[in-house]
Amino acid sequence: MKSGDKPPHAGGEAGLADLRRRLLAWYDAAARTLPWRAGPGASQRTDPYFVWLSEVMLQQTTVPHATPYFLAFTRRWPTVSDLAAAQDAEVMAAWAGLGYYARARNLLKCARAVAAEHGGRFPGTEAALLALPGIGPYTAAAVAAIAFDQPANVVDGNVERVMSRLFAIETPLPAAKAEIRVRAAGFIDAASDRHGDWAQALMDLGATVCRPGVPDCGACPLAQGCAGKAGGAPARYPLKSRKAERPHRHGVVWVVLRGGAVARVRRPDKGLLGGMIALPTSDWRDRPWSRAEMEVVAPAAADWHLAGSVDHVFTHFSLTLDVYVGDGEITGAEWCTASEAGTGLPSVFQKALQRGLA
Repeated sequence: MKSGDKPPHAGGEAGLADLRRRLLAWYDAAARTLPWRAGPGASQRTDPYFVWLSEVMLQQTTVPHATPYFLAFTRRWPTVSDLAAAQDAEVMAAWAGLGYYARARNLLKCARAVAAEHGGRFPGTEAALLALPGIGPYTAAAVAAIAFDQPANVVDGNVERVMSRLFAIETPLPAAKAEIRVRAAGFIDAASDRHGDWAQALMDLGATVCRPGVPDCGACPLAQGCAGKAGGAPARYPLKSRKAERPHRHGVVWVVLRGGAVARVRRPDKGLLGGMIALPTSDWRDRPWSRAEMEVVAPAAADWHLAGSVDHVFTHFSLTLDVYVGDGEITGAEWCTASEAGTGLPSVFQKALQRGLA
């Protein structure tokens, strides 16, 4: 079946209604239990703060990884107004391990806007949510649908996979995103009172049944009517354009000691890991640093010892850091005991600290 052909289940609005019924019935029986979710058919909608916070956390990580962070955040800051009143450094430290810290800075900007401009209550429309700082089209749609039961078109990676297989879309991602959004929008029933359940049902289907790799078509409520399955190769979809090779960079990181204490510094507000507590580091470039170059830019005069190197992978590049250790003095540094120095550090610097103190 070619991309754009109607899948076998198609039959106008009656066919779409049948698909919606089957998927919602499956969701009622098989929905994941998640700490930020009210559950299928719940009489009370999910707290929009919970939806928003979980969606921001899940943008770069998985449900199992995000869950303890979500629970820790909501224990410490149970409302969006509580989060808005938090110190930047506290939130940055709590975010460590969840990906780019720009997301944490935007989290605070959004929380403070909700507290200051909306009385601590998230607005209930997709357009108003999109006007908040740090909220993009996907997050606005997710909060509108799940928290406010609005007919928003929520398309994440799971939904992209379901639609790509359901319609056997031959256009590779990311070019296929526009077509996928149109296909997904075609299933939204404006008269429904279960828009949030529909959005979460599609997400759960993609996460647990129509999963990456080999889908479990035998457990899928949409298998009868899936063009990918009918063609005999559902795992072929979604097609993806060949990724460009991830560039590799090199840098130096210094574990500076003073009487057993470790020096920590704060990175500039702008840029990667902006505003975070870190270990002193050189620029990260496309060629290794020689020892002579290292000594020129070192943050202190010291008898530097090379403790080895650590590797780290960011979204857009990989990195190797040579770890140098020595006794020295840095003006303006924060000094911590060795046992406390790793607290709140981004993971790349935690790796370097462990190597330097080993």
